[in-house]
Amino acid sequence: MENERKDIFETPSQDDTQDLGFLAETSVLEKLAEGKNEPEEQNLSETQVFEKLTESETKPAEKEKQNKKDSTKKESFRSSALREVLLFFRDLAVSLAAVLLIVNFVLRPIQVKGSSMYPSLIDGSFGVSNLLGYNMDGVRRFDIVIIHEDSKNEYLVKRCVGLPGETVSYRNGILYINGEPMEEEFLDTEYRDTYDGEFMEDVEEITLGENEYYCLGDNRPRSTDSRYYGPFEKDQIVSKGAFILFPFSAFGAASW
Repeated sequence: MENERKDIFETPSQDDTQDLGFLAETSVLEKLAEGKNEPEEQNLSETQVFEKLTESETKPAEKEKQNKKDSTKKESFRSSALREVLLFFRDLAVSLAAVLLIVNFVLRPIQVKGSSMYPSLIDGSFGVSNLLGYNMDGVRRFDIVIIHEDSKNEYLVKRCVGLPGETVSYRNGILYINGEPMEEEFLDTEYRDTYDGEFMEDVEEITLGENEYYCLGDNRPRSTDSRYYGPFEKDQIVSKGAFILFPFSAFGAASW
């Protein structure tokens, strides 16, 4: 019993005292460290609050600036689109004006229909005629001319063989102007020789008026011309010459 009591009331050893002291010091240091960190945590929270306040103040300004940019872009797009539309109509008007000027004063589009001018001009050919040359120089003998036939309201492509004031006739397939024979070098002799029968019938003398022209097709057996309609008036001739653009095999000027 006495020994047991001695164990109960036995004082701590030196090593145990050192361990308790170390633990006490550690607890104190932890408390001090916690105390030092509290202001830092407080400062950090204040910074975050300031940042949030700053963000709340800057966001409306940024939105307003972005809205201004968007509105500026929209206005710029509208003005650009309007400018493009105006430029398109300007270019269209200029193009139409240029086409009208060319068609009325320089070149006139033509299409050959039928075989009355074969083989000089092929049926279905597309090209242009010399409107400017006609207005400046008029019609010369053996020019190809474009004639508006009033009775049928159609355009004819023929060759002028007789000029105003001349006497025109045909005998034995030969052209006579004022009683003098004229060589028609534009006629294709090979094609003419292959034709069975009379290529050009006789035409009695006819004296043309001061504004009248005698016009025939190169393919005489297949042409309805002055032998049928009579002489054409000057105001019926709208242009002269024929520059063929299509077909490409016939590309070039048949007469200009």
